[in-house]
Amino acid sequence: MSKKKILLNAFSMDCVNHINHGLWTHPRDQSERYNDIAYWTDLAKLLERGKFDGLFLADIVGVYDVYQQSVDLTLRESIQLPVNDPMMLISAMAHATTHLSFGVTVNLSYEEPFLFARKMSTLDHLTKGRMGWNVVTGYLESAAKAMGLTTQLAHNQRYDRADEFMEVVYKLWEGSWDEGAARPPTPYLCATRSGAQNRSPW
Repeated sequence: MSKKKILLNAFSMDCVNHINHGLWTHPRDQSERYNDIAYWTDLAKLLERGKFDGLFLADIVGVYDVYQQSVDLTLRESIQLPVNDPMMLISAMAHATTHLSFGVTVNLSYEEPFLFARKMSTLDHLTKGRMGWNVVTGYLESAAKAMGLTTQLAHNQRYDRADEFMEVVYKLWEGSWDEGAARPPTPYLCATRSGAQNRSPW
């Protein structure tokens, strides 16, 4: 009987303070360097040396403002605020490693399928297939307001949109280009091998 293998994944977020509130105040903590790309490439190399399989990066759109109907605690304790876009880190960390995989949270309620598929395809190529996506639809009203909306979609509507979003991005990934579309017989692109997509009502 073969031994089962365990997959080790680290969990972080592109901010000074993820879920260990206040840890950033410890003298040995370096998370205040979250704006320094070397912080992330060093972390990726450390994880790879430690035989980790992947690094998962959480993300939120919006801020936590429910407690006492205020953002004061979030600001005071730096609770996932400020937070940067984790997708911007991936190519640098992939370049610094050879086998470490990367998962990233993306809130599809505020993404468009074509642009998202393009970004993820780019990262898939740059990482040589070491890229994953954590699908979320969000739950913060502050996210909707940050996007210029008066309120977020209702729960069921968010998931209906998510179903359609997934259908569209899979069509883009799997049906936009046939094998050989960017190869001979033409020196550039064979237009008959690219697939058109219908516009989403969302």
